[in-house]
Amino acid sequence: MNLTPADGGTVEVSERTDFPVNRGALCGKGRTAPAVLASGARLTSPLVRSDDGALVPAGWDEALDRIARNLVRTRAEYGADALGVFGGGGLTNEKAYALGKFARVVLGTSQIDYNGRFCMSSAAAAGTRAFGLDRGLPFPLEDIPKTGCVILVGSNPAETMPPSLRYFSELRDNGGTLIVVDPRRTRTAEQADLHLAPRPGTDLALALGLLHLVVAEGRVDEAYVEERTAGWEEARAAAMAHWPEYVERITGVPVPELREAVRLFCAPDAAMVLTARGPEQQAKGTDTVGAWINLCLATGRAGRPRSGYGCLTGQGNGQGGREHGQKADQLPGYRKLTDPAARRHVAGVWGVDPDSLPGPGRSAYELLDALGTDVRSLLVMGSNPVVSAPRAAHVEGRLRSLDFLAVCDVVLSETAELADVVLPVTQWAEETGTTTSLEGRVLLRRRAITPPDGVRGDLEVLHGLAGRLGVEKGFPTEPEEVFEELRRASAGGPADYSGIDYGRLAEENGVFWPCPAAGAGAGDGPVPHPGTPHPGSPDADTAHPGTPHPGTPRLFLDRFATADGRARFVPVAHRPSAEEPDAEYPVLLTTGRVVAQYQSGAQTRRVAELNAAAPGPFVELHPRLAARLGAAEGDPLAVVSRRGRAVAPARITTGIRPDTVFMPFHWPGEGRANTLTNPALDPTSRMPEFKVCAVRVETVPR
Repeated sequence: MNLTPADGGTVEVSERTDFPVNRGALCGKGRTAPAVLASGARLTSPLVRSDDGALVPAGWDEALDRIARNLVRTRAEYGADALGVFGGGGLTNEKAYALGKFARVVLGTSQIDYNGRFCMSSAAAAGTRAFGLDRGLPFPLEDIPKTGCVILVGSNPAETMPPSLRYFSELRDNGGTLIVVDPRRTRTAEQADLHLAPRPGTDLALALGLLHLVVAEGRVDEAYVEERTAGWEEARAAAMAHWPEYVERITGVPVPELREAVRLFCAPDAAMVLTARGPEQQAKGTDTVGAWINLCLATGRAGRPRSGYGCLTGQGNGQGGREHGQKADQLPGYRKLTDPAARRHVAGVWGVDPDSLPGPGRSAYELLDALGTDVRSLLVMGSNPVVSAPRAAHVEGRLRSLDFLAVCDVVLSETAELADVVLPVTQWAEETGTTTSLEGRVLLRRRAITPPDGVRGDLEVLHGLAGRLGVEKGFPTEPEEVFEELRRASAGGPADYSGIDYGRLAEENGVFWPCPAAGAGAGDGPVPHPGTPHPGSPDADTAHPGTPHPGTPRLFLDRFATADGRARFVPVAHRPSAEEPDAEYPVLLTTGRVVAQYQSGAQTRRVAELNAAAPGPFVELHPRLAARLGAAEGDPLAVVSRRGRAVAPARITTGIRPDTVFMPFHWPGEGRANTLTNPALDPTSRMPEFKVCAVRVETVPR
């Protein structure tokens, strides 16, 4: 978008048609975003908890001193791991990098994770397992209209990412087909050539059933499997145990629809599978995504032009936010915290002993669950877990039990309301920094206006706290200076940014990682880079030694990022969800978003236009279920799980399965959907099972 300074310390937003991703298209959230810049909607002074329990304005020195004093006291009494840090997928790359460094170098704690764990972690784990590398999309969005078929699993971009919908419309205009997998008939599903509506929690069985049919109908690309993959026989055997009629019983998807999906997917020369939170936010999310990747590999639809598996992100910096160290098990550049070579490299950039770096800590929900017991003080930056975390009432209780809580945010979120100190920080139009799109395109976001008096940037916060905690150097406040260090720290890692600088980003509308510095090696080991341009590729002519690396829009065209260059099939099998319906809780709940709100709603619920379009939570249910309950449109309904109770008005539609109800998760209070959700964790990704739990639905007297 283009930003123009306007009266009142805010900006005007206009379309930027030259940008290659959205090509000028903006959703309502982007168009109305300046409303949150206005005074009255946002914080403009630090707040501290007074003796009578109220949050009252304070000066910056007083607020930072109080935070530092409490962190020192906690560490002295309980040890470094009693200090926790919880970050956000909306932080810029610079802030995510600095936050991870702050936790490990200044605090010395292993207890850092972020809300992106709730977003793409299962897809990241599955992609790394299969391809040796995770990047949301291994190709640009512009490739989508050029393929022959897309299977879109558990995603509703018509509401969650409206500017991207044009790519799917163009796909169909070009003669391609769109298959949507979703238990609801969403706005996206209405545009599909084929809509498969499985029972929530059965996406894994569905993918296995499709792969079974690919084998049974002789549609396996045997030459590709032989040349470019490993582990096929075991994955094949696992899929063959999921015959069509068995999968129909599990998923509720009729066998003819399964066969039609296979026909549409295999007919063209190129095809893609794109997943989102539906299959990923499950206690078996990594295996579920792995099954969809197996389908791509068996049919030769990965590492080839206009084909592949990809994941659609859910936050503003969902990709970059997980690459540079605010995740419990990672160091900058997507390096593993347990890798001795990675620790040596990053410690060298930071000027510390590698042995001083703590090991991996708890994942996001496990960290929140440990608050008040093992973790006694917490710093939150850019997240609102009171609304966004699973089993939210329990998480709220854990936050209240802390010895000390500090929150950095733009607004007084529900989490900030519980804090001992709240720091008002800058937001998107008031700060410079980089983000990384779901395509792996690193973007420069430039400051347009000066923040109000009393507001500081997150980098200034970390600089101020580090100095008070005895670390005078290493935490600059200028974003470009932080990015230059990030380049060095990421050099040679899977997410190599070393060949990218602010000048290139401004000139080129972004640069795709991996992008090593000119003359740099491909990585820490002997494995050739998976993005090395191949002869005849658009990037090959500009990739001569000594010249700037062009960036890597398309990964895996010649090899995957594994030691032998082959993709890995992983044998997986269907298993039930962590919580299946029973006599007491006979209905399935699934959750998601609506077009006019975003994430926990902390900002969008302060925009009048968006609230008018989506004023509050609701319970979406099928007419047959409504009839059994005796409920009419708009009647208050209570949805009850083993973790709590939420109340919201009924919204009756035939666009949902009769055994399922849906609630959006943007609101706090009695309509908080995440009061109900199940924190059961995927064993690999540690993703909670947001997308399916057992509930009962009851009418509520008016």
